[in-house]
Amino acid sequence: MKTTSYTVALDPTERWLELVAWGPHGIEDGPSVFTNAGSVHFITEADAAPVEYAPLGLRPFSGADVAVRGGSWWRFDGASSAADLRLAFVDEVSGLRAVLCYRPVPETDVLTRWVEFENTGSSTLEFDRLGSAGVCVPTVSGARLTYLTGQWSREFTRQSLRLPAGGFRMESRFGVPGHAHVPWLAVQDSSGGPAFGVSLEWPGSWSIEADVEPSGLTRVRAGRLPSPGPVRLEPGGALSTPAVALASSVDGLAGLASVWHDYDRVLAGSRRRRPRPVLYNSWEATGFDVRSDGQLELAKRAADLGIELFVVDDGWFTGRDDDTGGLGDWTPADSDFGDFVESVRDLGLEFGLWVEPEAVSPKSQLYAEHPDWVYRIDGRPLTLIRNQLLLDLGLPDVVAFVKSTLDTLLSAYPISYLKWDMNRPPTERGRPGSPFADLDAEHVAGYLSVLDHLRAEHPHVTIEACAGGGGRTDLATVARTDVVWPSDNTGPLDRLAIQDGFLLMHAPHLMSSWVTDAPGVFDPRPRSLRFRFVTAMAGVLGIGADLSRWTPAQHAEAASLIAVYKSIRSVIHHGVARVLAGPSEPTAATQYTSEDGDTVVVLAWSTGPLTGAPLVPGRSSRVRLSVPDASYVDHLGTRYSGAHLRYAGLPFDWTADHDADVVILRRERS
Repeated sequence: MKTTSYTVALDPTERWLELVAWGPHGIEDGPSVFTNAGSVHFITEADAAPVEYAPLGLRPFSGADVAVRGGSWWRFDGASSAADLRLAFVDEVSGLRAVLCYRPVPETDVLTRWVEFENTGSSTLEFDRLGSAGVCVPTVSGARLTYLTGQWSREFTRQSLRLPAGGFRMESRFGVPGHAHVPWLAVQDSSGGPAFGVSLEWPGSWSIEADVEPSGLTRVRAGRLPSPGPVRLEPGGALSTPAVALASSVDGLAGLASVWHDYDRVLAGSRRRRPRPVLYNSWEATGFDVRSDGQLELAKRAADLGIELFVVDDGWFTGRDDDTGGLGDWTPADSDFGDFVESVRDLGLEFGLWVEPEAVSPKSQLYAEHPDWVYRIDGRPLTLIRNQLLLDLGLPDVVAFVKSTLDTLLSAYPISYLKWDMNRPPTERGRPGSPFADLDAEHVAGYLSVLDHLRAEHPHVTIEACAGGGGRTDLATVARTDVVWPSDNTGPLDRLAIQDGFLLMHAPHLMSSWVTDAPGVFDPRPRSLRFRFVTAMAGVLGIGADLSRWTPAQHAEAASLIAVYKSIRSVIHHGVARVLAGPSEPTAATQYTSEDGDTVVVLAWSTGPLTGAPLVPGRSSRVRLSVPDASYVDHLGTRYSGAHLRYAGLPFDWTADHDADVVILRRERS
């Protein structure tokens, strides 16, 4: 790994693997901080050890990573090392073979882990717990946990708690990561200091648990939930757990966020440098009333502002006059749809489209022809959520239909942007005739296969991941998409808090954010158009307001701010991002530093009370930057030393009319 090491070793009995060291290079050179130096009473040796992965039989009291009905005990059975480190363990009684896999990610301080199981016995094995990894953090005085939680329209709320003893758990049984919790956790000693992170690469049901064990270590277990369970493994069969990404930084949460940002960029691969265009989405202006003339008028206004992409959201297809019909029948309602798309492109705009391929409306033609394609339990009523049902992507015919549908749309029209939404978790999680199917895993496999198909067959298309807002922002989805929609809540102050949490987990080039007319759901205090723009400029800029209602002055201001954003977009998307002050501070600010270090962009927002100046004595609000020793000049010609920016801070003079700012600093070369 780039600057860190992760060292493991077999315990003397060769029944399990232990963590020896995790941290900056060289930390492994010395006695392990994880070694148990005391006696063991009333528990097993494994319960007190820094075990990497163990079955319930070996670790019966302090928390096991995998639980097989009837119990399981194993011993070491060999290792191999090429691109991955692979360590095998076997249970000679049940026939279970487990291979613990480790893969360091080049260019990052991330290590991925997973387990590959094989049933070499003669009986079916049933898993009640199917974790991907257990990992220990060297806490001394209890743990400080940072995690992200919320609900629809309040996703990515940053939470922190001190855990002196006992346990912590968060999970989703929604078949997607969900809005309530995010499969991501950061752990520090209760006094702060270095940060260690866990993020699960799984877009299905999941669980993450942390326990401060009697030895003082904090042990985190992460993996998918066997929901519905148990997961069965037939004789001769094999299965793999989802990968867990592990990260660490001596620079606390800010450094840990940078490690995750690096990993997001590696996951993007060749798409890393793909420009994320400034988009306009017409949903909030027109809702389901999608008519070509009205859409084209909005597109003309968008083009005049310097917008680069026009996206038609829900309502463009047959039967979609409201939210009770149409899903599944992905044929444009307008017979002149192709001409409309070309008219948009003639304005110099790219064209994008919203789809929800996992959903079906009961009134649709698709459901009339294939009622057996939805999740259902014989003899039980179907539950509608948002007037729709969920297709079973574990069925090959359903996956083939979704691929064919998207292929047809992307081939028939010059679409360069696809917004994939998912608004409905599974309820009746059943499939008649398949009582033992691993439905969650099969749905995930179908979903990911569609994304992989899109990447292979339509590589030019930019894909946005959305799930009723931020309900599916896991690393497996991020690896296959280009942009993530963090929340349906676009209110400026609410969104600032959502984005603060999002940037702990993901990089700015993934964070789609719109300028809208809507006030906040939870904090409806008015904010200027500039504030709303600067908030959306923190990631991938979009506009979702009704442009027909904007005044000429608003149009002029918007065009100016879009031009500024385009000039700094590469720094925001590809540079080093660091949240300097969160939305609970009087001045919130995020810093972006270009890859060569020559440009520093600071986005700042007035989120607290004003100082009273100039009516009464007062001083500028200031934000301390993270910059090296150098000289910097802003666009007004004001010169700052690196020491001044680090210790005195960048000044901001807020007023009721001036509540947000963009500062661009250029490093002077001698």
